[in-house]
Amino acid sequence: MTDDGQAQRTDHAPAGHPLGSPATGNRYDRMEWAGAFGDLGTLIPFVVGYIGVLGMDPGAVLLPLGLAMVACGVYYRTPFPVQPMKAIAAIAITQSAQTAVITPSVVVGAALATGVIWLLLGLTGAAGRLAGCVPKAVTSGIVLGLGLGFVVDGLGMMASHWPIAAVGLGLTLALLRSRRLPAMFVLLMFGAICGAVLDPAAMQALLSGAIEAEAPRFALAAIGWNDLVVGTLFLALPQLPLTLGNAVIAIRDENNRLFPDRPVSERGVAISTGLINLAGATIGGIPMCHGAGGMAGHVAFGARSGGALVIVGTILTVLAVLFGGSVEALFRLFPAAILGVILAITGGQLVLASRVVERRGAELVVALATAAVASWNVGAAFVVGLIASALLRVLARRDGDPSVH
Repeated sequence: MTDDGQAQRTDHAPAGHPLGSPATGNRYDRMEWAGAFGDLGTLIPFVVGYIGVLGMDPGAVLLPLGLAMVACGVYYRTPFPVQPMKAIAAIAITQSAQTAVITPSVVVGAALATGVIWLLLGLTGAAGRLAGCVPKAVTSGIVLGLGLGFVVDGLGMMASHWPIAAVGLGLTLALLRSRRLPAMFVLLMFGAICGAVLDPAAMQALLSGAIEAEAPRFALAAIGWNDLVVGTLFLALPQLPLTLGNAVIAIRDENNRLFPDRPVSERGVAISTGLINLAGATIGGIPMCHGAGGMAGHVAFGARSGGALVIVGTILTVLAVLFGGSVEALFRLFPAAILGVILAITGGQLVLASRVVERRGAELVVALATAAVASWNVGAAFVVGLIASALLRVLARRDGDPSVH
């Protein structure tokens, strides 16, 4: 088969099928550039919330994310995502508007605690042992539930401006398979134009922004014991089940299914999660993880190597160091309806990748029950799936059904 033929096969492989690997490692072609922005639907809302609501420094938020993306792209050589931890972000952003307990220092304390916890779980092998106790049906249910949740959230964001969403979705679906004109480029350009029309102030703020070089600051000296305790108890610990289900088990399955020549292990993902959070906390970063939805988004829009992460990570790093004052205006420029399109496409990719249709009998019941809860809360779904699997296993043994293990 020719090189062109191989590229055609791998780039258009269905969700859930191996995508192959570039012969020379990471790629930086137009599809990698397009796929680099496939996770904006989850990234932008949380970053804007941290900066605009919680009052965190834009550079401190973006720089650790950017550096972690570059490192993961170079190391894993797949579209291995780096995202804000969703439960922590949701709690921090919503609670900061209601109480003074959650502060930027508490968020950094949560990142430090998260880094220590996951580094220990990885180095001791505990992460792998915990993951080994999770049935495949539960993993499939978590991925399906995440996908459905993303679709629902995406539709909710699209509802903020249906005409824009309809045009954006139509353009995306029409160009999703195109290598000549990647869908993400058209969608982002359309979104920027719509944003400039709907919010001229954001465009004006962006155009008037100046280059302001800012060096990273050592943030741990400003973290007190109270910040660390509150960050651990109220933010880091509630996130653990979600991280294990989505950012360790699900991302392992998705990466190894799509890129079997570049496999990852639960132990390695846990260590990676620990390291990026420890490094990020030193310069005031937010808690980060490797969510399965991020890989689905990158792949859906064309990424096939770690080049996509290197690209978006480099962009975020430059924004953090040189354009920190313009970050919020830049991200606010894109209408929620456009971000909703990205999120819905990502959700659809996850639904296809869940492989729930391959489950039968009791496994299908467990997967669907897990998915129903995961669309609301992945941590709770993780627990529900394990309980349902155990109960059905007990009932099957009592009835003498050898097909349930």
